[in-house]
Amino acid sequence: MRVIGIDPGLRNLGWGVIDVIGTRLRHVGNGVCHSAGDDLASRLLSLHVQLSDVVTRFAPDAAAVEQTFVNKDGAGTLKLGQARGIAMLVPAQAGLRVGEYAPNKVKKTVVGVGHADKGQVAHMVRLQLPGVDLAGPDAADALAIAICHAHHVQTAGQYEAALRKATA
Repeated sequence: MRVIGIDPGLRNLGWGVIDVIGTRLRHVGNGVCHSAGDDLASRLLSLHVQLSDVVTRFAPDAAAVEQTFVNKDGAGTLKLGQARGIAMLVPAQAGLRVGEYAPNKVKKTVVGVGHADKGQVAHMVRLQLPGVDLAGPDAADALAIAICHAHHVQTAGQYEAALRKATA
């Protein structure tokens, strides 16, 4: 299974693609889409075009996006939510199911601690994907989101198999 993880942001939208082979993970690619334009609509369109290109180029089977947390700045939260809409729309347009994960869930899955900092996340991504060259902190976060999705899909599959076996 090929998974794209997306870390939404209005200025910098991180993405990371991994292959999941059994319990093994393999890095495929990562990067950051930088918005361009003078107004919000232009910036969102820029992110849409760039992320669409990534999805077309890497042809993932599944997608995962980080959920937005509400901060003190309502206008900032709203703008981030619009970027998150692009992060969910692009994979959906490609026919992909999109998993959503809270930031603490991603950190807990990848690092083991729900309040890990960006440096700890990047370190654990490097450990789980040996040889990866990270395009930046947003790309590291996106790979962590993809890793989180891979772990949760595997766990769900094992749970369903155990249920089928128990009811058979």
